[in-house]
Amino acid sequence: MSALQAPQDGQDAGDPPEDLRSVLVTSVLNLEPLDEDLFRGRHYWVPTTQRLFGGQIVGQALVAAAKSVNEDDHVHSLHCYFVRAGDPKVPVLYQVERTRTGASFSVRSVKAVQHGKPIFICQASFQQTQPSPVQHQFSMPTVPPPEELLDYEALVDQYLRDPNLQEKYRVGLNRIAAREVPVEIKLVKPPTLSQLESMEPKQMFWVRARGYIGEGDIKMHCCVAAYISDYAFLGTAMLPHRWQHKVHFMVSLDHSMWFHAPFRADHWMLYECESPWAGGSRGLVQGRLWRQDGVLAVSCAQEGVIRVNHRVSKSKL
Repeated sequence: MSALQAPQDGQDAGDPPEDLRSVLVTSVLNLEPLDEDLFRGRHYWVPTTQRLFGGQIVGQALVAAAKSVNEDDHVHSLHCYFVRAGDPKVPVLYQVERTRTGASFSVRSVKAVQHGKPIFICQASFQQTQPSPVQHQFSMPTVPPPEELLDYEALVDQYLRDPNLQEKYRVGLNRIAAREVPVEIKLVKPPTLSQLESMEPKQMFWVRARGYIGEGDIKMHCCVAAYISDYAFLGTAMLPHRWQHKVHFMVSLDHSMWFHAPFRADHWMLYECESPWAGGSRGLVQGRLWRQDGVLAVSCAQEGVIRVNHRVSKSKL
């Protein structure tokens, strides 16, 4: 199948009714226009760190940029830097600069501002659809379909019911169970308790937006994917180390995405994540979002700050 082929019509069979609209569309990514190329975004979910979720800022910035290009221009890449921590108590202003509008490619620069200072800068490039005989892609990993896997909430509950679960993991899992996020996740090959202390910096999980988005504008699905792409991404770099170190401070420094093929963000996609390197209090992660039919839809990369404290083992005496 061509990497540029659109999702099959048959994928719509399981769509929920339209009154269950995804909160990502109705709230998170529904920006308020204030002036030409100036928008205000509000917050839906705030992590326990009490900093703004990076995926929200990326997604909202892409919404703002997409509003300044022609209907036939579709995002093919974006490159972002997080320069200050976001304040969850106030809205974010998004200022769009129309850097270049060309016949085939257009570039937009977006600055997210709070308290009069930039907290985030982004450049997004849009392209008119163009056919090409030069096409290839990697093969999608062979994994169980999402219908055969436990959802994240059920998996966390299963871990918490295990009497052998160490307290250092129980605290974190209880915190996860209390979150209300607009994203559904199903882990592929979830680790057993005995495997938690010997994990590779790799993970795969099925992911989709909660609720219904519909066919709609492919730009909106790209904005939702931008939100989704930051969820649990940087944590991949900590998988081999979390049994020995407790995260003291972990935030994204930059985030890049490349969009390859049309997709539905409210349909299950496989998120394949890996961390090829960590050091210098930083970690690098790379990811691929696959459609269920095996088409590579999106590639991602991110580097973040990771500062840890060494876990102190309690004496059994």
